[in-house]
Amino acid sequence: MVFLTIEQEFFNQYRLMYRPFINLVNVQLEKYQLYSSQWALLRLLMDKGPHTFVDIANFMFIEKPSVTRLVQKLVELGYVETVAGRDKREKLIQLTANGEEVVQEIKAQLKPFFEQALAGVSEKDIEIATKVLANICANINR
Repeated sequence: MVFLTIEQEFFNQYRLMYRPFINLVNVQLEKYQLYSSQWALLRLLMDKGPHTFVDIANFMFIEKPSVTRLVQKLVELGYVETVAGRDKREKLIQLTANGEEVVQEIKAQLKPFFEQALAGVSEKDIEIATKVLANICANINR
């Protein structure tokens, strides 16, 4: 019989949760023609305001060309637009009025899904898990 270390079991449980979670979120986002990565960008813009391509790449831990493709699709959908930044070379990505409405609609649609996923998990445990995952992310990205 093979026994996993506590570390192995932690990451195994994370893996077992992550893919089904993303797949179910993507199903919820289908009617908006979005995927979870695009949704993450829309939430960032809603929560933190306009960002540059570089800021988005750094926040999402992806390459700038990937950000360009993400943004192009969201522009096509009418959810975001580019505006001039502090200087002429800098472009900021921001939500459109339609994008803001869609973000609010999606948040409301996802709320029951998140509540169901977290059923039986205390608020304190959610806070602890959030801190643990943030620490692991920081360690990995050092």
